[in-house]
Formats: sequence, structure tokens, C-alpha cells
Amino acid sequence: MVMKLDIKKLLKNIAIPLAVGGVSGFLTSGGVEDFTLNAEKPFFTPPGWLFPVAWTILYTLMGISAYLIETTQTTKDKKTAFILHYLQLFFNFVWSFIFFNAENYLFAFIWIAILWVLILATTVEFHKINPKAAYLMIPYIIWVAFAAVLNFSVYLLN
Repeated sequence: MVMKLDIKKLLKNIAIPLAVGGVSGFLTSGGVEDFTLNAEKPFFTPPGWLFPVAWTILYTLMGISAYLIETTQTTKDKKTAFILHYLQLFFNFVWSFIFFNAENYLFAFIWIAILWVLILATTVEFHKINPKAAYLMIPYIIWVAFAAVLNFSVYLLN
């Protein structure tokens, strides 16, 4: 069965995570600058330009994934999937403040570990409704796992 593209729903679902990321980036830009200049970073820290590129791609994939869930015709309840989706988005938003602005690297690591579990739970719930939506979350799971390792390494170095 071919699904008709609902451009308004697609744009809404992509705009929400992009807006969350954009606002978070704007509000933590001073902390990011301080971190870049002053914190010890592990040798495997990617170049600074990669982060906004990666996050833009990940937020877009997350939005497409949410769109697929919203528009999938199913008898399954979508409420849990969307609660988890927005909860992980909230945890994603707050992490930047803990890490960059508060410079509390240990608490940020605990927070990102919870975020990773929430992303995994979201992906599992998405898979129950539409496996394609879950597959689009895999790069996000991998990136946040890498970010958690990076976060913990920064904690150890600072």
C-alpha cells in the first residue's frame, strides 16, 4: 500500500527536532565556545564543524521517523511511542546545558546514558508501529553512544 505524502505533517515533524536543536545550540553557544577553548578533549574528538552537520542530519531523520509513525495506519496505540519520542527530545535538549553551560561532565554523562536508553525505547516502540521509522533512528543511537563515550572521556580528562 502506497502512502500519500502529507507535506504539512512531514515539515511539522522535521521542524520540531530541528527547532529543539537550534534553540539548544543558540542558548549554549557561549558554553560551547568556552568548552572548545578551555576543556581537555580526547584525541578522538571530531572537528567542531562536524557537530552541527551531524545533528542537522540526525534531527531530520528523527523528524522523518516521527512522521512515519504519525501517518502509519495501524490499530496499535501510538501514545507511548510519542511520549518516549518527546521525552528523549527533552533529555537531548537539556544535556547541552548540563555539559556546556554547567560543565558538570559526570552528571552530563549520567544524563546522556538515560537519553540513550530513552532513544532505544523510542526506537523499540517505533519498530512496533513501523519498522522503517525505527531504522531511521539507528544513526541517532550510534551517535549518542559515541557522544556518551566522548562525554565520559571529557569527564576523566577534566
